[in-house]
Amino acid sequence: MSTTPLGAQDADHLRLLSIFHYVVAGITALFSLFPLIHLVMGLAIVTGHLPMESEQGNEPFDPRLFGWFFVAFAGAFIAGGLTLAGFMAYAGRCLAQRRRHVLCMVVAGISCCFMPFGTVLGVFTLIVLVRPAVKAAFGAAPVTPA
Repeated sequence: MSTTPLGAQDADHLRLLSIFHYVVAGITALFSLFPLIHLVMGLAIVTGHLPMESEQGNEPFDPRLFGWFFVAFAGAFIAGGLTLAGFMAYAGRCLAQRRRHVLCMVVAGISCCFMPFGTVLGVFTLIVLVRPAVKAAFGAAPVTPA
């Protein structure tokens, strides 16, 4: 933690942003688990518990391939969402501890892609993190104009 004094308003903003990062991380994790039904359905197709047969009897494709598409896309979506949720929670912790300024900026930028909560959180986080006093509190080098 830096020894640079931080104004009460900036400290309150960082505290609130930290809390909201935890909340949005939880929401993101919850929504990233929605494709579990697709994952289960894909696994059922692959293992044969959900038989898929064509009406004509001659199948132009292997139904297991269709199941693997379900598994792959659902798995990728779940893994990506949970990873983002983990980074959001970690960024919330870093905001509270005033560490890893660049990581917090990157996570805030990526959060802007997830509307509406991530966009609001990301924009407000970026606004707070570019303030010179907040940068100094993180120990980040101030940017000097050329």
